[in-house]
Amino acid sequence: MPRLLFRNAAVVFPDQVRTGSVLVDDGKILDVDAGAVSADEVIDCTGLHLMPGVIDDQVHFRDPGLTHKEDLATASRACAAGGVTSFLEMPNTKPPAVTLQGVREKEQNAARKSLVNYGFYIGATPDNVAELATAADVPGIKIFIGSSTGNLLVDEQEALERIFAETTLPICAHCEDEQTVRANALKFAGTTDIHDHSNIRNVEAAVVATKRATELAKRHKHRFHVLHVSTAAELPLLADAAPYVTAEVCPHHLFFNVDDYDRLGTRIQMNPSIKTADDNRQLFAALLAGTIQVIATDHAPHTLEEKSQAYPQSPSGLPAVENSLALMLNQVAAGRCTISQVAAWMCDAPARVWGIVGKGRIEPGYDADLVLVDLAKQKTIHDAQQHTKSKWSPWDSETLTGWPVQTFLGGRRVYDDTAGFDESIRGDKLDFDHSRGGFWKTPDGIGTR
Repeated sequence: MPRLLFRNAAVVFPDQVRTGSVLVDDGKILDVDAGAVSADEVIDCTGLHLMPGVIDDQVHFRDPGLTHKEDLATASRACAAGGVTSFLEMPNTKPPAVTLQGVREKEQNAARKSLVNYGFYIGATPDNVAELATAADVPGIKIFIGSSTGNLLVDEQEALERIFAETTLPICAHCEDEQTVRANALKFAGTTDIHDHSNIRNVEAAVVATKRATELAKRHKHRFHVLHVSTAAELPLLADAAPYVTAEVCPHHLFFNVDDYDRLGTRIQMNPSIKTADDNRQLFAALLAGTIQVIATDHAPHTLEEKSQAYPQSPSGLPAVENSLALMLNQVAAGRCTISQVAAWMCDAPARVWGIVGKGRIEPGYDADLVLVDLAKQKTIHDAQQHTKSKWSPWDSETLTGWPVQTFLGGRRVYDDTAGFDESIRGDKLDFDHSRGGFWKTPDGIGTR
């Protein structure tokens, strides 16, 4: 592997930005304050920021079974272009990954196709607790407490109690109460108004399920991560459940609300649904306060033809993985947060939550998964230029300030915004060490790695 020197970069650390030079050797960060040293390639980073590669801990890449929407090759290209160097993929493919063998088959597929690093959750069903209890070398267990198909829906209390009591892997969940959603669907039966999606999948549905899951986590002292928090009403539940519970928010729940349905229609149809402008504000404030620790995308593409169907035939989900970092860098440009905070939310925190070894920070000994960022670069998002197979974005025609310009995987340049992709590079399976502590280091609050 080449010995690289990133010279004169504004290096993004968890608590500060400091100008310096980073030396990379044999795929690892060797020095973060390198002086006059020899290297195979010297990259002049004047005017650029060097940050850790983004870890997206919630994606749906549709491979296998729904590859007309997305596959691991196209999705990982979108990742690399967006500064995402590692992803954790959900189990609701066809067939669903509800056995360790199923997870291993997805890993083998990714080894052939993916340009970036990968990990795959194992999915919970009402009757696979024994499989979950013996699963190893995976990021964690995914439960659909609502909004799923086939055998992945787990909403009976007895099954949930067993999963929390009899397994040791970290658990994450889609928290929308199925009974509440079904009752609301009856009230709005026959509707063709996209606005009613947020009435059917309302605040109550989210709160009931999140309360149920966080109480399970507290009672069983089991590490639990709340996926895609969408309402301000869930925030007190998260604060009350520390230190066992962490949480994440997605860009669409930060930046879209019900007022955008008139403009964007089913493009922003999501589960959990988009909520209000006040929810947007309070969710962002929760990030700043540390009540929510992670930003992830829930990248869940459908073809534009599928999304263009009249509600409720239109499916829920949107693509976001190649624009998520730029969306947050745009917030840096607007003065709402710092780039160190963005790196904490998108790089360091997911590594801590899931025990991902050697990722998420610029630190000696860590893997050289890195992103060069131009905070002054302005670019407009266009559907046709998206690398995702679905070729559309809900942020079409929006101009953002701050973009990743080069992405490195283990010290190898996998993407350059002028030269494109290096298709000879393939990512590696992520390593997990769930004993590392992360956010659960101390019983009275959030610890450190």
